[in-house]
Amino acid sequence: MHIFVSGSLAYDRIMDFPGRFQDHILPEKIHILNVCFMVNGLIERFGGTAGNIAYNLALLGETPVILATGGKDFQPYEDWLIQLGLPLNGIKPIPHEFTAGAYITTDKADNQITGFNPGAMKFPSEYRFDGINPQESLAIIAPGNLEDMLAYSRAYKAQGAPYIFDPGQSIPAWEGPDLKEMAAGALALIVNDYELEMFRKKTGLDETGILALTGTLVTTKGDQGSVILTKSGEETIPAVPAMTVADPTGAGDAYRAGLIKGLILRHPWTIAARMGAVLASFSVEQQGTQEHQLELADFWERYAENFGPAPPLE
Repeated sequence: MHIFVSGSLAYDRIMDFPGRFQDHILPEKIHILNVCFMVNGLIERFGGTAGNIAYNLALLGETPVILATGGKDFQPYEDWLIQLGLPLNGIKPIPHEFTAGAYITTDKADNQITGFNPGAMKFPSEYRFDGINPQESLAIIAPGNLEDMLAYSRAYKAQGAPYIFDPGQSIPAWEGPDLKEMAAGALALIVNDYELEMFRKKTGLDETGILALTGTLVTTKGDQGSVILTKSGEETIPAVPAMTVADPTGAGDAYRAGLIKGLILRHPWTIAARMGAVLASFSVEQQGTQEHQLELADFWERYAENFGPAPPLE
């Protein structure tokens, strides 16, 4: 089975400020703001929607093709992907730009100031799908380069290849007709509950209208689990408790990877969503989106603890 994951590849550069922002910002001088925060250090982690989903799929034994762009500083990330056994042929180098990067400073009160440089992500990856077997393919379109998102949705439909549409944080950048076009014909639309409301406002569609475009709507709700909605009805999938919650960032990408793994194993949506919930629980146990580790035996043991006997693997 060929899995295609389009979206972003980015460095998350995280800085810890040992004070409180509010002590250094004078409200009466906000019109001429000029502040410097001396941080304790910087941690660089691999991230981006495509990178995170692909990483989680690699943990489950898959080798998805990442469709994204990398910049002139991409070598450490490339080495990481090679270490994971992931192919690089879908990643387009943009040598005159830096790889997309988020620069996140957090203070003692957990307030955050983030700067995001799209860098190489401003350019489409322009992957060609010549010769793929649509019956042996599954794709997910995650937030990334906007041109790619629209082009890949059209390419998958032209090829007859199933894809999951995951517009996420890109929703504000789109107009309703484009969102409708990308969702139309998708295997599923997956969003969190906040993104669902944004999607509905942009498109003017209620859940019934969304199901007229795509057969399945998957809504994630954090620690409240997820909801699978089809024309046959609605099913709630509970979240799987983590041993400890260190960082919820990236749990949604892990959920998507578990869901995809379930679908390529030919499981129904309910089981696939449970697999997503299991993988998300491992993700939140570590700081960072590509830091958690697991063996397949650990994954299926946690599945059994929460949902009963594991489904057949084939």
